[in-house]
Amino acid sequence: MRTSDYNDNVFINCPFDKDYKPLLDAMVFTVYDCGFIVRCALEEDDASQVRIDKIYNIISDCRYGIHDISRTELDKDSGLPRFNMPFELGVFLGAKKFGSEKQKRKKCLILDNKPYRYQQFISDIAGQDIQAHNKASEQIVKVVRNWLRTASNRKMIPDGGIIWQRYQDFMVDLPQMTQIRQLDAKNLIFNDYTWMVVEWLQTKENRLSKHVQGGD
Repeated sequence: MRTSDYNDNVFINCPFDKDYKPLLDAMVFTVYDCGFIVRCALEEDDASQVRIDKIYNIISDCRYGIHDISRTELDKDSGLPRFNMPFELGVFLGAKKFGSEKQKRKKCLILDNKPYRYQQFISDIAGQDIQAHNKASEQIVKVVRNWLRTASNRKMIPDGGIIWQRYQDFMVDLPQMTQIRQLDAKNLIFNDYTWMVVEWLQTKENRLSKHVQGGD
């Protein structure tokens, strides 16, 4: 991804497990439908690159960041919590505080399951405007949409209800799209999923443009 996309890039920092996947899928669709570009650690699988360096590079390329700090449960195997999300939030906030003038323009959305719950486990971010998604895909669509509209001040962003309906339409079309491309809709890797989202939205936009112009 080109660094020149800085003002369009949105860094997503969230759990990547199967339990969170419905929320991540909805979030990715929303970011693209709002006219932005999703960036996250799943976009590259380069064993020669140290993971933290990859995170640094992606964060550096993104003006916007969405950070879900809701995963506080203990890991079933280790009995310990996962600290990746709070850590990457800290890196993002550090870049904003101490980085170049471009980095100081960063803006972020912090998500949790419920309002004010974060105060019990990460009180240092008290004063930040934390948004709750209640583990609901429809809610996360609307929260992310409203934040991007406000943070970017871009006016041509669809209403959250419209994006949610388009997401439902996309999910109906996804199995056929993946079948044509010899992909498994239930086991898409991140890059294949974003490819499907972008292609569907472009097709939707082209159809709308033809309709407006009086085409077929």
